[in-house]
Parts: sequence; C-alpha cells; structure tokens
Amino acid sequence: MVLAAGAADVDVLSQVIADAFHDLPQSRWLISDPVVRRRVFPSYFRLYVEHALTAGVAQTTPARDAVALWLPSDAAPLAGYDERLASVTEPWTARFAAFDEALDSHHPSHVAHHHLAILAVRPDCQRLGIGSALLTAYRAALGPGEPVYLEASSPRSRELYLRHGYADHGEPYYLPDGPPMYPMWLQ
Repeated sequence: MVLAAGAADVDVLSQVIADAFHDLPQSRWLISDPVVRRRVFPSYFRLYVEHALTAGVAQTTPARDAVALWLPSDAAPLAGYDERLASVTEPWTARFAAFDEALDSHHPSHVAHHHLAILAVRPDCQRLGIGSALLTAYRAALGPGEPVYLEASSPRSRELYLRHGYADHGEPYYLPDGPPMYPMWLQ
C-alpha cells in the first residue's frame, strides 16, 4: 500500500533516505567520512522531503520504510535552499553545490515532465518490491504518455528502472572526478 506522506513524516523519511543512500558512490563522493555522512545526511535529505511536500508529491508506505519524492519539471526551488544547504553541509557545501549543478545541467528542459527526485527504501527492506510499488502507484496516477525523468545512481537501480519501462536518456554522466549518474526517461 502506498500513501501520501505528510509533515509529520519529514524526520523519519529523511532518515530513511540517509540510511538508504549512505553507502552509494555519490554519497561517498559528497562526504568521504562515513561517521560525518551519517550525521549530515538526515538534515540534507530533509530539504528534499520538504521540497516534495510543498511543490510536488511525497509518497511512503504504512511502515514509513520507503519514500518516493516527485516534482513537476517546473517546480520552483525550495525557498532559501542555498542558505539552508550551506547551514547543513558546511564545510562540504561546495561538493553539494557541484552535485546540484551536475544534476541540473543534465536535467531535460525541452518538455514538461515529472521528476523522480528520490526513491529510497530502508536497507533492511530492499529487494522486497517496495520501491516497485512506489513506482507503480505514481505511474498509475499519471495520464497516458506523461513523461517521467530520473537519475539512477547505480547499475542496480538502473536495472530496477529498466524493468519498469524506463530507458536510458543519453549516456551516463560523471560527477566532477566522481561516480556516474544514469539519466533515464519514461514516456
């Protein structure tokens, strides 16, 4: 079962994302020290959860063990984002800004679409079909042919999206001196 997340879910869903993304290559690129990453990430991902709650759609499960954050392609930036980003990521803010810039520079601007900003499942609940349920629920709510864009963070997540009908949207691109991102499109 998939349900809409609300303001009361912000902390727990921010932690779900932080835990799910803790060991990704992109996460290690942002902050190499795992102890510091564990401390910084919940506040960082809180920005994304709040943005989806105010400008898009945040979906979760009854157990709050997974989250999907969707934004329309024309969503306004989160109010005060740059300042808030700096306050939660200092002294690594330049890395986070470079990450944002890489994502933004590859984000398609030629057509309106839905953007899956984040799909995260608590590590001990992965590979149980929960992420698939979130993907399926949102897609079912869209009209026929409404396009969706996302960036897969690994070959494993890319395979999940391929199974759900997504296709590669160009070649993978790389963070500066860092790991690849896999842009994907569904229409």
